[in-house]
Order: sequence, then structure tokens, then C-alpha cells
Amino acid sequence: MTRLITVLFLWLILALASFSQTQTYTRAKMWDAEINSLTEIDLKQAPPKNPILFVGSSSMRLWRNLRQSFPNLNVLNRGFGGSRLEDVNYYFERIVTPYNPKIVVLYAGENDVNEGVAPETVLESYRKFLAMFRAEFSKTKLVYVSLKPSPARWALADKYKQTNNLIKNEIAKDKNSVFIDVWNPMLGANGEPLPELFLADNLHMNEKGYAIWRNALIKYLK
Repeated sequence: MTRLITVLFLWLILALASFSQTQTYTRAKMWDAEINSLTEIDLKQAPPKNPILFVGSSSMRLWRNLRQSFPNLNVLNRGFGGSRLEDVNYYFERIVTPYNPKIVVLYAGENDVNEGVAPETVLESYRKFLAMFRAEFSKTKLVYVSLKPSPARWALADKYKQTNNLIKNEIAKDKNSVFIDVWNPMLGANGEPLPELFLADNLHMNEKGYAIWRNALIKYLK
């Protein structure tokens, strides 16, 4: 009887592990088509050498006037979908490594928290990103843009601030990493997000919002 219980217990562990791997794999496959399209762009037109590489979720992907925001800098946008930080990690070898970037600007983690991921787990995803990044680019500057405040997700403000603080403290341990605070500059006098910085969905930014990001970033990218 004891042996049967042991066998059943081991089977359960293996089944749970398999389920977890399947779930992770399934989520990652969500973005395959978009990542493949980025690869096709590179095949048709060679990307710039040693760019300042912007990666992350839709707030990065939708920065459509990125080149106009930094006209004298060699920038390349490889943000994708409504990705989590864990998705950026999954595709690291396709959206970061091939470009041999001079600087990497990362915005990711907001969707993680919105989808129920704990701030401590987002921190672990950041640590994983940093480990992969430093393994490939030991001295390259990494610029992390803090999670932004938005009217649509203001109910999660405390969790976003907690996530920002955890990652900020982690970044302080790496001399070639920089934490950029866009949270506070995007708040009004009432301590809430400025509505004029956002599109109609109250989540993604308009040009006024991106201007704040540009002003916060510029001195670290020159």
C-alpha cells in the first residue's frame, strides 16, 4: 500500500510539472507570429548595427515615432504584443541577442501584474532577464523604464509601485543598469495619472505621454 501511494505521489508530481511546462509553452507561442514578422523585417532590411534597442510590451511597441523622439540616435524598436516580462525572456535570443545592442531599454512587467502575477514573481523574471543579458553583454548598459501609472489600471497602483520598488532595489546592485522613474512624472497634482497623456483606452499613451518618457530617457542614451 505504501509503495502504491509513493508511485501515485510521484505520478502526480510529474503530471503537474508537465502541465506547468505545457502552460508556459502555450503562452509563449502566443507571440510566435509577431516575432516571426520581426525576423522577416530583418531579412528584408538589415537592422542597424549596435543600436539602442527598445524591447518590451505594447507601451514600447506603440512608440511609433521612436526615431523622431531620438533623431540623432541609432534606435531600434522590438517591443511586441501585450507581452509579459516572462515572454521577453522566452524570446530573448531572437529579440535581443542578434542585434548586439549598444544599450537596451526595457519596459515589461505591467501586463504581468495586471494578469495576476505577484510583484515578487515579476522581480524573479527581471532577475532572469538580467542573468541572460549579462551572460551575453557583460558591460552593456541596461535601462529599465519603471511601470507606468494609467487610469485603466489605477486599481493596481499599489502592486505596480511595489513592483517598481523591488526592481529599483535590484537594479542598484548592477553598476551598468539604470532605473528610470516615469511613474511620478505621469501623475497630476491629485496624485493620479494625468488623463491627457493617454489614448481613449486610458491605458496606452499618446504623444504627450511618450514625450515624458523621452525626457526621462534622453540623458541616459546619449
